[in-house]
Amino acid sequence: MEVEVRIEPERTDVRVVIHAPARTEEVERLLAVLSEREKGLLGFRGTEAVMLAPETILRFYGEDKEVRAQTAEGVYTVRHRLYELEERLDRQQFVRISHSEIVNLRQVTGLDLGLTGTIRMTLTGGVTTYVSRRYVKKIKEVLGL
Repeated sequence: MEVEVRIEPERTDVRVVIHAPARTEEVERLLAVLSEREKGLLGFRGTEAVMLAPETILRFYGEDKEVRAQTAEGVYTVRHRLYELEERLDRQQFVRISHSEIVNLRQVTGLDLGLTGTIRMTLTGGVTTYVSRRYVKKIKEVLGL
């Protein structure tokens, strides 16, 4: 796949055009990723379904064989695997911190680097989580530490 970006200062909007020989599975995946990034994610809590804006999500984590999205308003179940979320979310905003968790870097309010071999992250609302040792080097690079 070839990717090209053209910056046109006179434009007032962003336009994406996909050139392909046919409507393949790869093209469908690209369309899904591009359109879903705009809309957000569907979260479920009981019988309620809510559209979750990515900027409101504190973290995604695995629990009881399901993936949860935690916001300031509560915890929702999402119907995506963590690896799928990792692919479709903005990599500048969301980062994997362990095998079972992805956090929104814009919701991080504090870091405790004093723990041996790991990092404790505090998110908006006082939510605390830990970066696993396997991901510490990657997180330090992302955060410029």
